[in-house]
Amino acid sequence: MRPVVTLTVNPAIDAACIADEVVPMRKVRTRDERYDPGGGGLNVARMVRALGGEAIAFYLAGGLTGQALEGLIEDCGIASVRVPIAGQTRVSHTVFETSTGHEFRFTPEGPEVTAAECHNCLEVLSILNCDYFIVSGSLARGMPPDFYASVAKLAKARGGKVVLDSSGVALHRTLAEGVYLVKPSKRELENLLGRKAATPADEEALARELVERGGAEIVALTLGGDGAVLASREGVLRLASPQIHARSAVGAGDAFLGAMVWALANGRTIDHAFTYGVAAGAATAMTPGTEQGSREDIERLVAGLTS
Repeated sequence: MRPVVTLTVNPAIDAACIADEVVPMRKVRTRDERYDPGGGGLNVARMVRALGGEAIAFYLAGGLTGQALEGLIEDCGIASVRVPIAGQTRVSHTVFETSTGHEFRFTPEGPEVTAAECHNCLEVLSILNCDYFIVSGSLARGMPPDFYASVAKLAKARGGKVVLDSSGVALHRTLAEGVYLVKPSKRELENLLGRKAATPADEEALARELVERGGAEIVALTLGGDGAVLASREGVLRLASPQIHARSAVGAGDAFLGAMVWALANGRTIDHAFTYGVAAGAATAMTPGTEQGSREDIERLVAGLTS
């Protein structure tokens, strides 16, 4: 397979740890600290790599934290292209409280990106030559709402299949450009189409409608513990999530997308690739903090879903 290419415009150093109790106005002592490269596209690239595939991660980063992020990406063995910006790359924190089983997630807004830096990013991306190009995560502050649409147009002009995972205005604008695959949550899909999905039949109808409108050839609607729905011109498929002991929701959606695209890039059918996505999301939910599901767990869950 050719390398899967990802873009992350608002990445983070994802820090995770464990505390016995989170108490206001007191020093909270933590243990089992872990640091990973984070942000949608980087998490997708990590999953592709974990499954034995190749990924090239484009990302914006700046300041001393940007340098640290670059080192973490190198430690993961992911080929990458850093697009420099002036602002400091954000650091997010996830704290698991053992006394309650609650998970606390702190997500900074991240740096502001200038118009010149946006233009430079598009210039760097002009070298794109890939089969699958994944645009994942939120836009950085200062970026125009049609930035992802511009990126999608550029990638499609060079023959790439664009895969999108974003929200809000960026999601709307990029779907107007048209993509190969989009992975909305239930709330994002409801916001896109302007009505609620009260039942499973409603969920499937909304996913089909998005395909029929032409915004995406494939819709992979993720529903957390309720599994996922796949819609395309060929029809609709629903998969229940495997029965697991969930420990953290961090990165599960990105793992889903990474595994699904990895499978597609390896010539699997859409349905089989979808199964890998559901399995990878569940396997990642089984792990603490920012850790991703292992290939062994994913293959085991895939076998269970297809038996």
